[in-house]
Amino acid sequence: MADNSFDVVVIGSGPGGYVTAIRAAQLGFKTAIVEKAYLGGICNNWGCIPTKALLRSAEIYHYMTHAKDYGLSADNVSFDPKAVIARSRAVVKRLNGGVEFLMKKNKISIIWGEATLDTPGKFTVKKSAAEAPKGSLGEGAYTAKHIIVATGARPRVLPGLEPDKKLVWTYFEAMNPDKFPKSLLVVGSGAIGIEFASFYRTLGAEVTVVEVLPQILPVEDAEIAGLARKQFEKQGIKVMSGTKVTKLDKKTDSVVATIDDGKGKPVQLEVDRVISAVGVVGNIEGIGLEKLGVKTDRGCIVIDGYGKTNVPGIYAIGDVAGPPMLAHKAEHEGIICVEAIKGLHPHPMDKTLIPGCTYCHPQIASVGLTEVKAKEAGKDIRVGRFPFVGNGKAIAQGEDQGLVKVIFDKKTGQLLGAHMVGHEVTELIQGFVVAMNLETTEEELFHTIFPHPTISETMKEAVLDAYGRVLNM
Repeated sequence: MADNSFDVVVIGSGPGGYVTAIRAAQLGFKTAIVEKAYLGGICNNWGCIPTKALLRSAEIYHYMTHAKDYGLSADNVSFDPKAVIARSRAVVKRLNGGVEFLMKKNKISIIWGEATLDTPGKFTVKKSAAEAPKGSLGEGAYTAKHIIVATGARPRVLPGLEPDKKLVWTYFEAMNPDKFPKSLLVVGSGAIGIEFASFYRTLGAEVTVVEVLPQILPVEDAEIAGLARKQFEKQGIKVMSGTKVTKLDKKTDSVVATIDDGKGKPVQLEVDRVISAVGVVGNIEGIGLEKLGVKTDRGCIVIDGYGKTNVPGIYAIGDVAGPPMLAHKAEHEGIICVEAIKGLHPHPMDKTLIPGCTYCHPQIASVGLTEVKAKEAGKDIRVGRFPFVGNGKAIAQGEDQGLVKVIFDKKTGQLLGAHMVGHEVTELIQGFVVAMNLETTEEELFHTIFPHPTISETMKEAVLDAYGRVLNM
């Protein structure tokens, strides 16, 4: 019975779940993690990581087809869709093994199956159809002083856009297609939709993106989203904002979509496949939350800044605990949760310091308040901008289309937000994240030396621009 009783049990082994389990083990808790399908969760298996592998293949293909722009030649450039997908799945397999290794290294028990909460401190695990890792525990009754729900999310389904896995895809099918489509309709222009639009367009598909809101990439700064849109359209992606898909008529091997722009003249578009990318919803069903009286709101578990629910001993982190639904948010939320359980008094989650990244071409990255949100908050602001066209490294790399935008509080000099579009900006944004976490002002950034030549110099130049001191523009 000793193996059935734990200090901390995490339900779900996605990036939030397994990182939380590791931190709990580091703090001396007897820890277990429950998983029913695959270690690493959606992120490692069907989300963050395999999509980046696909996008990397598309990026290299893009450079090969533009070899002459760099004084090079590459004849008869082509791609093998099956090989591209096989590489992505091989990356997944490697990461699966890595998570299993980390569980063993940290002496974390793996309970393989589907968990249901019985009472605070008690849960039952039913057998899973997926193959269990060697040495894992199985179905049965378990106890834990602290149970952390990290069950993640699944694709949102809208009436009339129900995925059928053949003609209408979610990100699952889009990552592992039965055939490469010549034409594609992407419904939704958030990170998931835009990344797949970018991937398939780069490899030659005719792509149309439909967004119900006036702005694509709705959570991003409007100026950055507008610049990104221009680049997408330049690449041949057709973008239809302020429109919605009202009907899908399925044929044998294609789909006819009826698209309404609200102006009284719906249009029809026939495509090989449709990707429904209209967001995700938390996996809160079938866990036993209702029986325990755990409070939920709009499909997510309600928590405080430390992961606590309204029921003692029950916690929640990650996608199931609400937006932003990002892997790094889940990881940090989990660490805060177990450190609070240990009594270490961590800082509560500050969602304004969570960066967001979209790995299309060009990339988009942001943290903090947009210009509109800063003004809505009543802030008197300074805005600085610096385009990549003024940066030597970007020009040398043939990547001179981009912009860094920063927003400061005019009264205090506090950096309120940073927004970027361009080459590898997802690797640059952390500089501003660190700065904001340290409560930096413009003065510290003025005195920070950025290496030359790097694209990161655009960051300092944007700061200088906000204060009328820009040097290279």
